[in-house]
Amino acid sequence: MSFMRALSSSVRNDLWVLNVIHADAPIIPLTIRTAGTINLLERDENIVGFPYSLQNKGTLRQEFLSLVWTLENCGGYNSLQAMEKVADIKLLRLMANTLRQDVIRMVAEARSGHPGGAIGLAEIFTVLYFNILKHDPKNPEWEERDRLVLSNGHVCAVRYAAMARSGYFPVEELMTFRRLGSRLQGHPAALFLPGLETTSGSLGHGLAQAVGIALASMGKGYRVYCSLSDGECQEGSTWEAAMHASHYKLGNLTAFVDRNFIQLDGPTEEIMSLEPLGEKFKAFGWEVLYEDGHDVEGIIRTFNRAKSMTGRPSVILFRTTLGKGVSFMENKHEWHGKPPSSEEAKKALQDLEEERRKIEG
Repeated sequence: MSFMRALSSSVRNDLWVLNVIHADAPIIPLTIRTAGTINLLERDENIVGFPYSLQNKGTLRQEFLSLVWTLENCGGYNSLQAMEKVADIKLLRLMANTLRQDVIRMVAEARSGHPGGAIGLAEIFTVLYFNILKHDPKNPEWEERDRLVLSNGHVCAVRYAAMARSGYFPVEELMTFRRLGSRLQGHPAALFLPGLETTSGSLGHGLAQAVGIALASMGKGYRVYCSLSDGECQEGSTWEAAMHASHYKLGNLTAFVDRNFIQLDGPTEEIMSLEPLGEKFKAFGWEVLYEDGHDVEGIIRTFNRAKSMTGRPSVILFRTTLGKGVSFMENKHEWHGKPPSSEEAKKALQDLEEERRKIEG
């Protein structure tokens, strides 16, 4: 790898800028350690080959201890590794687009998987891994980490993508999705992959698992999150767990529902109507919040609001679009568990590249 190390590195008042130029290397790692919070990542046209400069607008101190960022150009997309929050909305939207493209490539390569729900959750999992969750990719078993239970395990491709992009394992490993012997199975297996709290497969079990974890962790300073599909809210086990959470006043538990109104065989309201879903959770003693599942600012705001509700469990009903961003997948139940062909994957990636250009402005 041949590249020039640093074009400029300067500190003045509250602004730190590090610019890197490279000549012909496809991958450039750039690691910065600082005690501040990095909240702005933007294009710098003076940089050749590496498309971003990093600017720290927080107070820069010399400890260089609490935050480690690694940026690398991985096939044209950025990977971020950090325990601290990413606050830049444009950056988060770009990361959601990256996760969508990862999912399409993973499922197309495996010729198996569930693309529709996974790409519909891209903004939510971006916000979780890069803004909301307290976690450390380099120490997945950190005792003080927040716990995230994936009840709707079939959408695990988007979680794997978020984990890879936040530094749990190499991005290249995503292409082993669903292979025999891979750590990235078609439904998550905690036995094989550090960073997973539970193993999931059959729907309807995750909320009960999350309730047990939340009950055991009361007073320990971390939160428990549980991702649910709307279809599994048709199962009695989900409501038994909901009743249990309310009875024990588990204010450290936040569930969120992927409310795309679609399940394997068609619309949820035709198969077994769920509405009024929010009122049902309220009747079970939960705090209920509603949000657009593709509005990054709204997702952050609503998760933070849920954190403040400490007297009883909270649930967020995220209105999402199955297949979001891919023209021929959106709101089509057939794409719940159908992998795209090579030509369909190419078209999907074209759609997502167009979306990316719009975000970049």
